[in-house]
Amino acid sequence: MNERSSSLQKIRPQISSVIITEFTSEDERFQNVTLRPIIKLQNDLFLLVFQNYIAKRKNAFYELTLEKRLSYVTHAIQKDLKLRNSMKGMIIGHFTLEEYQQYTENSSALNKRMMNMVIKRIQDQIQYFEKSVLV
Repeated sequence: MNERSSSLQKIRPQISSVIITEFTSEDERFQNVTLRPIIKLQNDLFLLVFQNYIAKRKNAFYELTLEKRLSYVTHAIQKDLKLRNSMKGMIIGHFTLEEYQQYTENSSALNKRMMNMVIKRIQDQIQYFEKSVLV
């Protein structure tokens, strides 16, 4: 393993709930061993990127109900190619060379997994986007 790969893997958070068995598919293994730690590592950046996305769209997000905000997150990440590709890049840039090679073998399915995980993570932290009230 080269220095870059070793350094990248050292900074990733450990996810103790990951269970890998002989029956775990390659995509699921990649998701749990590679994608989940990287997405957790990049969490704060994803939140800031999405906050910036909201601001660039005239803050219409803040006028929505909770249910519509959750839908807004899904729609934005699935339909806005610039946003989606930016978020994908934040993940792929943290792959080791070996992981990137594995990723290229099934990128379509792994991209779908990646974006679904990012959507879920942002939706689970939707309160982060509440405008704070100054007293």
